[in-house]
Parts: sequence; structure tokens; C-alpha cells
Amino acid sequence: MSLPAKQPRPKKCKNPVCGEKFVPQRLGQAVCSPRCGLAIKEVNQEKARKALADVGRKELRAAKERVKPKGQYMREAQAAFNSWVRERDAKLPCISCGRHHEGKYDAGHYRTVGSNPALRFEPLNCHKQCVPCNQHKSGDIVNYRINLVQKIGAEAVAWIEGPHEPCKYTVEDLKAITAEYRAKTKELKRAAA
Repeated sequence: MSLPAKQPRPKKCKNPVCGEKFVPQRLGQAVCSPRCGLAIKEVNQEKARKALADVGRKELRAAKERVKPKGQYMREAQAAFNSWVRERDAKLPCISCGRHHEGKYDAGHYRTVGSNPALRFEPLNCHKQCVPCNQHKSGDIVNYRINLVQKIGAEAVAWIEGPHEPCKYTVEDLKAITAEYRAKTKELKRAAA
């Protein structure tokens, strides 16, 4: 003996003018009659258009992510790291000239990224540096080294100047570095506020 099929519960019609109770004949039925369905079609069309636009934006974002070159991930990771360095050293003067000024600051690498890519994301190798020292005086490396020895010690500077194994970053590594330094920057900004 089979149990009788469960009858659907009555629903209220979605047409605000009607509002009658009805027993749905099919799954997902929201109105009592075709006339009520036609009466609220503009509302449903607007919702459907917005839903399709959201899906389109998500698909476009995913497609852009799939075709993004590795160099773009590297630039994003470097920008996140540099932003963290500037925030970390916000209250400190320029590592090379020791000045505080109103201009723009860079995240200046002691061992440049070109000469030693393994130290690209090494916090001991990168400090706040004013634009004149970093860009116009090619890092003002002599004064940078003098002040770096005072800041982190001769042993750490010797380690930075020593040989390092080359790093091959994958896209996943670069995404992780970007996320890590963005989170660290956000935490520093929150602590400073």
C-alpha cells in the first residue's frame, strides 16, 4: 500500500494587487494565474536582468584571471610588499639621507631586484626611502649601507650581501605573497588608527 502524495501548501500570490491564496500546480509557481504573472513581469524582468549582469561580471572577472600573465601577478605582489614596507616604516626617516619630508616615499631595496631577485620580498632588504635618494641618486647606496648597519646590524647586512639561491615563484606563490602583505598592511593601518 502506497502513501498518498503530500498536497502542496497554499501560497499567497506574488502580484501585490491580487494577494489571493492559491495551491501551486507546479514547482516554483509564484502567481495564481497567467494574468497575475503578466502583471508583475516588469519586476521579474528587472531581477532577471540584474542576475544575468552579475553572472556576466563574475564570468568576465574569472576569464580575466585565467588569461592574466605571470608578470601581472609579480607586479601585484611587489606592489603589496612595497606598500607594506612604506606602512611599516611610516614614522621612520629615509634610510639613506635620514630626512623626513613631505614628498613621496618608495620602498627602496638595498640589493636591487635586478641584481638579486631572491631578495625581492625580503623585509630586511627593503626600507622606506625618499624618491630623490631612490630614483635620482640610484639608491644612495653608500649612505643606505651605513644606516642599514645601524638599523639591523652588520651580521644581517653581511647575510643580505652574501650569495642566495634563486627563487622561482609560481602564480600560486605570488597570489599568496600578495594576500599576505595586503593583510599585513591592513593590520598596520588598523593599529595606527
